[in-house]
Amino acid sequence: MKYILVILIGYLLGCSNMAYYLAKAARADLRSAGSGNLGASNAVVLLGWKAGVLTAVHDIGKAAVAVLLAKWLFPELEHAGAVAGVACVLGHIFPFYLKFRGGKGFASYFGMTLALNWRLALVVAVAVVVVTILTDYIVCGTLTTILSVPLYIGFTRSWITALILMAATAVIIYKHRENFPRMLNGTELGLRSAIRGDNRIR
Repeated sequence: MKYILVILIGYLLGCSNMAYYLAKAARADLRSAGSGNLGASNAVVLLGWKAGVLTAVHDIGKAAVAVLLAKWLFPELEHAGAVAGVACVLGHIFPFYLKFRGGKGFASYFGMTLALNWRLALVVAVAVVVVTILTDYIVCGTLTTILSVPLYIGFTRSWITALILMAATAVIIYKHRENFPRMLNGTELGLRSAIRGDNRIR
């Protein structure tokens, strides 16, 4: 019963979507342009860097809050933080009030990692920046995070926690399934193009 409450807390926090709020204020629909997702990267591409940064901070923050709140409310549950974090990521990806069409979950996954192990999160953040700059693809930085975090936690702390995190990893990989062929054929929007604002809504 307690874990059900943890899941509900995480999921409902995850459903809060800043990209949707900002797009609605701009009278735009991010789901019909760019990557079609209500997340920070598409907000950058279509609404600009300010909107993207605000969205990223919100998405990171809500996942961190979900983890910390669950651990505070249910200190007796060993995996409360991980379960709440994964539920938050899934809430971001599948918000009930947006017909289950949200973002792709990377920022929230990072926020979850930040609350679970801030030192690991800092290392991952540096790795993401380096990988993204070298490859020019944000999705490569995403894969670096969602694959390395559960592996590290599995080897250093708990494989049960790692398996819980892998649930979010699997869903995020699935949500990025269309990015991989675009990378191979050269049609994926790169970081440099996003910075130039090639696809931005005018």
